[in-house]
Amino acid sequence: MDTFQKEILNPFLKSTDIFKNGNAFCINGRYYTYSELSETISKIRTALQRENIQGKNIGLIAHDDIETYASIYAIWLEGAAFVPIHPQQPIQNCLEIFDQTDVSLVLNSDTNRIFPSIKTIDCKKLEFEKADLFTKFVSDDSLAIIFYTSGTTGKPKGVAITRANLAAFVKAFWNIGYAIDCNDRSLQIYNLSFDGSVMAYLFPLIKGACVYTATPNHLRYTFIAELLTTYSLTVAFMVPSMIRYLKPYFGEINLPSLRYNFVGGEAVPLDLIQEWSQCIANATIDIIYGPTENTVFCSYYRYNRQGINKTFNGTLSIGRSTTSGLMIIVDNKNNEIIHNQQGELCLYGSQLTPGYINNPELNKEVFFIDKQGRRFYKTGDICFKDSEGDIMFCGRTDSQVKVQGFRVELGDIEFHSHECLPGQKTVALAFEDKIGNIEIALCIEGELKDKQNLLRQLKLKLPQYMMPSKIISHPKFPLNSNGKIDRNELRKLIPE
Repeated sequence: MDTFQKEILNPFLKSTDIFKNGNAFCINGRYYTYSELSETISKIRTALQRENIQGKNIGLIAHDDIETYASIYAIWLEGAAFVPIHPQQPIQNCLEIFDQTDVSLVLNSDTNRIFPSIKTIDCKKLEFEKADLFTKFVSDDSLAIIFYTSGTTGKPKGVAITRANLAAFVKAFWNIGYAIDCNDRSLQIYNLSFDGSVMAYLFPLIKGACVYTATPNHLRYTFIAELLTTYSLTVAFMVPSMIRYLKPYFGEINLPSLRYNFVGGEAVPLDLIQEWSQCIANATIDIIYGPTENTVFCSYYRYNRQGINKTFNGTLSIGRSTTSGLMIIVDNKNNEIIHNQQGELCLYGSQLTPGYINNPELNKEVFFIDKQGRRFYKTGDICFKDSEGDIMFCGRTDSQVKVQGFRVELGDIEFHSHECLPGQKTVALAFEDKIGNIEIALCIEGELKDKQNLLRQLKLKLPQYMMPSKIISHPKFPLNSNGKIDRNELRKLIPE
């Protein structure tokens, strides 16, 4: 038996049988049973079989509805991989992704958007014909998901995650000892194009629990507080920026039902978790870390309510590796360095993905083979490991930042803004807003004649989370002693 079937498909199918009358999802206030989920999977799978898609990559427009979640399992049962696309992703960007991944079929539960030359199946219009939840043998080396992240050249980067990678992630998660069961109620508020969404639906459905989702139609963060409180949720994966938005309500939030709170996707400040922990008095709080290239997360650090917590510059430790991999710190020649010395964090193990789709140059740049023949991924994170083996995050080697949990290359924004403003220099900077969340400022050298036109053009090229919240024009960019643009001086121009 392949590990993907053993760790993911079989336990999920067992849930659909044992808990068929139980609730699998609560979406926009409506419950869907495991039986309804199974029927929807079967409808979509029947449609896929007519297209003979085994081994192919299928585009999936990531709406918040039962058809979209059912599509994931229908695709997996048919032995294919899905490429999640944000519903508001610019059309041209989507077509570039489909071209890179050889997608010729898209599943969409809202066909208001048309993709030229790409066949689209409207999942809401499918009729149930027969139950079909049988598994077929597919190699663990086959792909399961392709997640797209920001790229410095203006072209998106596709991270290929195999069935074996995902199975290793699931196995490592359970080996930590988390006791999720059919009585749990799990929060899922991420678009499926964000890799953190995987753990928010995958683990609950394996155990017969119910997944509670947030829809784009609601005010996002106030609705999250309502979900947590109204339904007495017990499991939640959250990014720090989400918790910061809840800060004004900390005095009113009391969640004794919450058992597990996973916090990651960005650097996690100790002071924020100290305050938040008072709202979730009974929860185990684990700081989790991991890039998409190593399948969602690969290390954890348990927050200590009673004693001292390990930090660096106020940021909580990312802890140590889960049972599935190895995390080392290396110098600029990829040699492992001793404890308490800063270097680049590199990852190895069964969760490590094959790399980027159709991008051999980047793969060569960020993956390397050590003297023992082990393949490592260079994360770009500057870290050090203390004498007890816990890892501290110190910063980045490049200009990559996290916005709302999404990885953003500032060079990507600069690339597209330069295309909109040929002949003018542009610099993208990350900054903290008044409540400590990361936002993007775009600095333009010279006169900006039409700000609204620039924003309209950028919206056609960038997803919403990459859009600059502040645009600043300056007659002449300041330079440092090396004659390079002085980004620190530019940062001083960002208005509060």
